[in-house]
Amino acid sequence: MPVMHFRIQWPDGTEANCYSPSTVVSDFFTPGTRYPVDDFVRRSREALNIGSERVREKFGFACSAAMDQLAQIEADAARFTAQADAMVIVLALG
Repeated sequence: MPVMHFRIQWPDGTEANCYSPSTVVSDFFTPGTRYPVDDFVRRSREALNIGSERVREKFGFACSAAMDQLAQIEADAARFTAQADAMVIVLALG
């Protein structure tokens, strides 16, 4: 199963390297694009759940690393809920 990482920048300028067990994230994100935080979280949730299900189909169990990554994204995003114009930039996919 091809693993993919996606590098992001949060609204406060901090960067994070995120993990996906599948290349499906490339269907949800475009490098250089800015996403409102809530949209970024929604897209991450959908992509990582699809990736985890692909692992389940292939190996018989869900991908706990994908769910851990989603939990981290949700926790980090919570810092910006009060900022209506907060954007996440997807810096790179790879």
